[in-house]
Order: sequence, then structure tokens, then C-alpha cells
Amino acid sequence: MLTQTDTSVIPFLGADVAASYDAAKVVILPIPYEATTTYRRGCENGPDAILEASQQVEYYDEELDWEIGCDVGIYTYSSIADTRDRQVSAIEMLAVTQETVYKLVRDNKFAIALGGEHSITTGVVEAYRQAYPDESFTIVQIDAHGDLRHEYEGSIHNHACIMRRVVDMGLPTVQIGIRAICKEEAELIKAKNLTVFRAREIANQPDWIEQAIASIPTQKVFLTIDLDGIDPTLIPGVGTPEPGGLNWYALLSFLRKVIEKHQVLGMDIMELAPVTDSVVSQFTAAKLAYKLIGYQALVQGWKST
Repeated sequence: MLTQTDTSVIPFLGADVAASYDAAKVVILPIPYEATTTYRRGCENGPDAILEASQQVEYYDEELDWEIGCDVGIYTYSSIADTRDRQVSAIEMLAVTQETVYKLVRDNKFAIALGGEHSITTGVVEAYRQAYPDESFTIVQIDAHGDLRHEYEGSIHNHACIMRRVVDMGLPTVQIGIRAICKEEAELIKAKNLTVFRAREIANQPDWIEQAIASIPTQKVFLTIDLDGIDPTLIPGVGTPEPGGLNWYALLSFLRKVIEKHQVLGMDIMELAPVTDSVVSQFTAAKLAYKLIGYQALVQGWKST
């Protein structure tokens, strides 16, 4: 039985508020896997960088007027599919990810996976498909890239292919912040009439949040956040940065409304590749994770009276 956060991993927010596995409502799952990076390497160091930066996040959230971490039990799981020590195949990564996330869901934990490259999300989504075999759910993706290639550089499990794998599963998708796609992806979007809110459209569309929320076809949602979906002036530490993207408060407004209006099953935050001599990217990612925990906790009624 997992009774406390493993000493080999940095606990999210710090040891003072770390909960036991049994008591935790939220589980942070680090997945430091990197195998198909095509530009700037380093995302296998992303989870630890986020966990380390989280030590500096204030417990008190001024938006929610609440010390979230003191009420909501947060357990940090041991890392899986860790490529920092050895090579891990895509098949092995997907298998252990699916198995671990499925266990968390069965144990009634709200899981937040920290990557690592975006290909990890295939295994995470498969776990939710296994847990909800008779129910559809929508993948809401924050990203700069479509990630809709059938294969890239010889692999169908490249980080540029994750949403194609989701489409192949037959799950509905809503893509937010997209601003870089290839011709193959553009043709697939048209052929399948995929729902895409492009960054250039968002910039000139004041009601884009309402339109995006209305476009989600199912009550259940899984959130996948590639950090390059956010403006790179806010998070420069990503593998494939693209100019433009979501600003901080628009991002939070959208995510809070998704969580308030839909049943969010789980989420992941992917593709942090820390920048040398800067903590801006990992701190922002840690703050984002904490905000998401707070929004989910408020909706679920986890705030003590």
C-alpha cells in the first residue's frame, strides 16, 4: 500500500502538505519520458522541474480565497517510464502509463500527469477509455500544434501524432490555440470536420471561450495541455515554441469554465523543457497545475467548512 509520497520524488507543494495515498483526492503522476523530441530536448526533466518549482507556490490562492493544498490531499506518485536512467520503448511507456493511470482512476483519485513528451497522452487516454468503456468523452487540447500527423520520423507514437491517435480511437476533440500544422493535418481537419480554435482567430474573437465551451459535445472531458499552447513569452521552456498563443488569464478563464460546466475526468501537462538559468517556465507550469487543482476541488466540494 502507498502510504506516503516516495522519498525519491519531490512532493508537489512540499512535504508539509503532502498527503498519504489513501487520504489524497489528487495524485500527481510524473512521467519523465522523452524519445521522439524533434527540436529542443529536455522534456524528460520537465516533471522534476515542475515539482521543484511547486515548492515556491503559495498555498493561498487569491482568486479562490483558499489554501487549497491544506484542504485537498495531494499525493505525488513515483516516476514512471523514466528515460533519464535507461531507454524506454514507446510500447513500454504506453503500457505502464495506461496501467498506472487506470489504477489511480479505479482508486477514485483525480490524476494529473506531468510530462515528458506529448506522446505519453495516448497511454493516459487509453486508461480513461478502459475505465469508462461505455461512455464517450471529449479530449480538449491546449496546444500550438495540431499533433495530427499519422506518423512522424518513422513512428506513429511521435509527439507530433498524439491527437491523430485520439482521432483514431473515435473520441471527439476540441483543439485550442493551434497555430502550426502541416498540409496533411490541414486536410484531415477539413475531411473530418474537426473542431479547431486557432490562435489567430482567438486573438480577434472576444467570445471565443463561450464558443469553445459550447463546441464540447460530451459532458465528460479529458484535458491535455501542451505548454507550447501558451504564449512563449510566458513559458519559453518548451521543445517546439511558436509565437502567439494563449495569455495567462484567458487560459485560466477557459479552463475554469470547462471544469465548471463539464465533468473533467483527469488532465495532463506536457512538454516542459526547462531553460538553463531560468525558473519562469517551470514555476508557471506548477502554478497552472495548482490552479487546476483548485478549480476542480471547488467544483467537487472538497473545501472544508
